[in-house]
Amino acid sequence: MLRGAIAIFRRDFKKFLSNPFMLVMTLAMPIMYLLIFGNAIGGTITAIPVGVVQEQPYVYDTPLFIAGVDNLEHFHTQADKPALFRVQRFTNEEIAKNALADGEILAYMVFPSDIEPGRTIRLYMDSSEYTIPALIKSGMVSAVTATGAKNPIEAVNVYGIIDYLQFFGVGVIVMAIFMTTMFGGGLALIRDREMGIIEGYFVTPVKRSSIILGTIGSGTVKAFIAGFIIFLVDIFIAGVIIRSPEDFLLVLLVLFMTSIGVTSLVVSLASRFSSQQEYSSVIAFFNLLLFMTSGAFYPVLGMPSWLRWITVINPEFYAIQALRSIILRGQGLSVIWFDLLALAIFSVGAITLGIITYRRTLE
Repeated sequence: MLRGAIAIFRRDFKKFLSNPFMLVMTLAMPIMYLLIFGNAIGGTITAIPVGVVQEQPYVYDTPLFIAGVDNLEHFHTQADKPALFRVQRFTNEEIAKNALADGEILAYMVFPSDIEPGRTIRLYMDSSEYTIPALIKSGMVSAVTATGAKNPIEAVNVYGIIDYLQFFGVGVIVMAIFMTTMFGGGLALIRDREMGIIEGYFVTPVKRSSIILGTIGSGTVKAFIAGFIIFLVDIFIAGVIIRSPEDFLLVLLVLFMTSIGVTSLVVSLASRFSSQQEYSSVIAFFNLLLFMTSGAFYPVLGMPSWLRWITVINPEFYAIQALRSIILRGQGLSVIWFDLLALAIFSVGAITLGIITYRRTLE
């Protein structure tokens, strides 16, 4: 019995050492978890875009406004970190309100046009982000208090009180899409290749591009169904609210476009591998990279600059941003159009890459 166990151990261990790719991935994954997961979660949030404006009508900037803005621009939570706020001045409150709705700023403070201590300073915050509203409120209140002013401060959560379950629940929708397409799209393609089913297609009139498009189409439908189910779960468990039939249709559009983009990416990756083991290790890395930099767990502002650049090409970031705009903020197509455009461009690029890559691996 012992001799047989030793023989099997030797065979299995030699097999592991004979595959340098798996050896590298085994060592690289913990390092990537340290670099990506460690930097994407719990980082120091700085450079929060906020606005300041004075009530109209006014003739000149009041001493309170001047001192308050100066304190905001130089407010630090930690001495060795950049300033907490990136302050933008607005000429009137309507412009500041529109900037908040468009996502250009995450809060704006309205200073009174005179210096009477009884006049209220109003603070409007985008409450759909996690931890950021609390940072904004404490930082802005501290900055105003440091001026010595006695004016009361009224803080308003523009989108109501949103808890972490609702914030994270939107991210879980996109996670469900990725997990489904990982197993139902890419893994199914590799399994068909291992079983010889792909070779069977070649004796038929089916084109190679049709194989990849059919796999993407099937994976997209599976991913969309999974995302829709988790979306319904969010409604009943997380308590998210859909305000109108138009919002509901927009959510379905975002889910569909996200499913196409993610499925195309996963299938194009799967076309490069011939074994499930290699594919699983690589797709686990991409799952970590995309989901951790999507802003699903923690605000992107808390990530280091080198990690934020990944969000520019991350389809999950645009998907989550669009879904939060619709579900948590009640915004429409005029706000999420850029996210939809980014998803469309990514989908076209991923489908093209999948077809080209698949052809090359079979020729």
